[in-house]
Amino acid sequence: MDLPALLAERKDRIFLELPAGQGRIPCLTARGRCLAEAWENSLLAVYAYGCEIRTEYDRKDSAGNFLDPPSRDCTMRLIVEEPLAEPMIHRCFPGGLDSLEEYRQEVLDGIKDHWVRDPDDPEDERWEYTYHERLFRYTVPGKEGAVDQLAAVVEGLARSPISRRCQAITWKVWEDTGIHDPACMQSLWFRILPDEDGVWRLNLNVRFRSRDAYDAAFMNCFALILLQERVARQLSEKTGREVRLGRYLDESDSFHIYGSKLRDFEDRFLKQVMSRRFEQRTWTRAFAEPFFAEARPRIREKIAAQDRQRRRED
Repeated sequence: MDLPALLAERKDRIFLELPAGQGRIPCLTARGRCLAEAWENSLLAVYAYGCEIRTEYDRKDSAGNFLDPPSRDCTMRLIVEEPLAEPMIHRCFPGGLDSLEEYRQEVLDGIKDHWVRDPDDPEDERWEYTYHERLFRYTVPGKEGAVDQLAAVVEGLARSPISRRCQAITWKVWEDTGIHDPACMQSLWFRILPDEDGVWRLNLNVRFRSRDAYDAAFMNCFALILLQERVARQLSEKTGREVRLGRYLDESDSFHIYGSKLRDFEDRFLKQVMSRRFEQRTWTRAFAEPFFAEARPRIREKIAAQDRQRRRED
């Protein structure tokens, strides 16, 4: 099957809302029952319908000529109808299951929060931020202590289940404007809608200003859906009510495949989509869990080794 035939087959899953042209960035929507399907459709969409545009990361030669092709880019709305549905994991995401578990711990458990630099120290060259640090320990100059925004979400929804005010943000305008690596994810917005049986469903909207569709988006979504699951569980414990997940939706202002990665995308991702059945290019969480468990001691040692190296360098 070629790409046009595949897109035609998925016309109820991949939508070209506004095509590129006349300086307009295309607007696309991709959806799927499970995460693996939705992410796959989002990549097919941006590859087929995205515009070509340059980025700050395109390599140049000594004369200033670009070495990399332009990126494929769009504004993307990615919808996962049943966030915990299986198969959840797509085999074609760059990186292995060790990396996926490490990223999950980074976002949900804050295993790298101590790598965030001191913004008042110009000599500190550690990371600008982690998502966990911004979500769970958001700090503001002049305000004592830090804000656990996810705890506030749980409290807010428990107090008022119809609230539209329960969100968490990452952007710090006083720090992020003009820095080299500002936060890509901007906000999480949670809202409850009861289903037809009266069971609370926790819906999540996520917004990214910029998103590496091929290298990063799958791991982002995987970790954030598990965060959605955690918030639902905490809300259930607090209220004594059953809370299930509603849909997961994220919007990316710039959803892109870098030009330097297009060949790898075509050779690795696109060929598998064209030649293998969906079951052959996905895994379930149950399949992956033993690999995650095996990875956890290695991840702890990896972080510890990097910490030791940093201390030696200091």
